[in-house]
Amino acid sequence: MDHASSNPPPSLGRLLAWAALTAMLALTVAPLLVMLKTAVEHPQALYAHAADWWPSDPTWVNFVRVAGGLDAEQSLALGGSGAEVNFVRALLNSVVFTALVVLLQTTNSAMAAYAFARLEFPGRRLIFGAFIGSMMLPGVVLFIPNFILIRDLGWLGTMGGMVAPFALMSGFSIFFLRQFFLSVPRDLEEAALLDGASHFYIFRRIVLPLSTTPLATIAMLTGIGAWNEFFWPFVVSPGEDMQVLPVALQAFKSQTPQGQIDWSGLMAASAITVLPTLLLLLAFGRRVVESVQFSGGR
Repeated sequence: MDHASSNPPPSLGRLLAWAALTAMLALTVAPLLVMLKTAVEHPQALYAHAADWWPSDPTWVNFVRVAGGLDAEQSLALGGSGAEVNFVRALLNSVVFTALVVLLQTTNSAMAAYAFARLEFPGRRLIFGAFIGSMMLPGVVLFIPNFILIRDLGWLGTMGGMVAPFALMSGFSIFFLRQFFLSVPRDLEEAALLDGASHFYIFRRIVLPLSTTPLATIAMLTGIGAWNEFFWPFVVSPGEDMQVLPVALQAFKSQTPQGQIDWSGLMAASAITVLPTLLLLLAFGRRVVESVQFSGGR
């Protein structure tokens, strides 16, 4: 019997699904390819070869410029805008800001989620419902109260002022982790309680080691959100010393003495900004999807 003839041809629905997925993939990848092509294109050759998919004169000079390796006069001589933005400092600020937000928000959310999943206290359901309801509030609703609080504390222009609104917890993280904590066998915790262990000890030594996948998922999603945060750092810490990468990109775009955007430099800086999140998604994207499916099925 012919093995090839035993396999039926793909149905029309499957072919259409693959065609749609291929089109979506192309729409997703094409802007990244254009960004990379523009980033390695020589500024003087950019507009002459704008329609090409491959750079005519590949060079790393744009990355050197945004890293501060050339001064304004040298950038102008190469065809750049001459804008001077310290992207190295902005990169360090983004790393510190993202790390603090991930550490504080993930830790606090995990403790709150465990309390909602395992501890009995008055008003537990009501408080948990309030946290879930907070997920439906746009962030701009809390902007003015947060700004007034940070101003009165004297934290404007500081890293603490940027981190504080994101440091406590998030409704989504609490809901997500609570769903997973509910799946942890109670027998383990009851045995530990009989041995005299406290709830915090159980949380730290039993529950957390079993929750590495959902914790990594929350940490990654929180980190991507913090890495791309623009509005709050822009308002609270607009100075160059505390600029994060999204704010530095906007500053670079606005500092164009020649009256036109320095696309080569801007795309080089954008590539530096996008690369960490892209690597995270490529490395842990499947784990994130599996973790979301598991928690959502509870």
